[in-house]
Amino acid sequence: MSTQIFVNIATDDLERSQAFYTALGCEINPLFTDENAACVVWDEQIFFMVLTREYFATFTDKTVADAKTTAQVLIALSRESREAVDEILAAGLAAGGSEPKDPQDLGFMYSRDLEDPDGNVLEFLYMDPAAAEDGPDAFTPVDA
Repeated sequence: MSTQIFVNIATDDLERSQAFYTALGCEINPLFTDENAACVVWDEQIFFMVLTREYFATFTDKTVADAKTTAQVLIALSRESREAVDEILAAGLAAGGSEPKDPQDLGFMYSRDLEDPDGNVLEFLYMDPAAAEDGPDAFTPVDA
């Protein structure tokens, strides 16, 4: 079995979060979803456990950060193309998300940030395959 990733994030409104993430194309696994948590399935290896703020607090002795005012983690997810980055941002914005900063285009990498309604930041990026394999210096712009 390969490693699976479970990212736990807090929400103030579990139903709103489920609607937001399904609008991005995710599914909800009902076997691990109840009034305290929803299991958001990104793919076969990546899952978000969206937890009510109160339930999230039962897993730590630390203060649960308010993602609208405090950054604790930025979740970066790759897409297969620049267009796919733009498409998922459009879906997220239409579902109540916001884009906190301008897109970043480094030539070899294109990324855009999307905040969910609770302020959790999802960064969607596309990296040129040559740059991903051999580093940014391997990227050759199309018009070079």
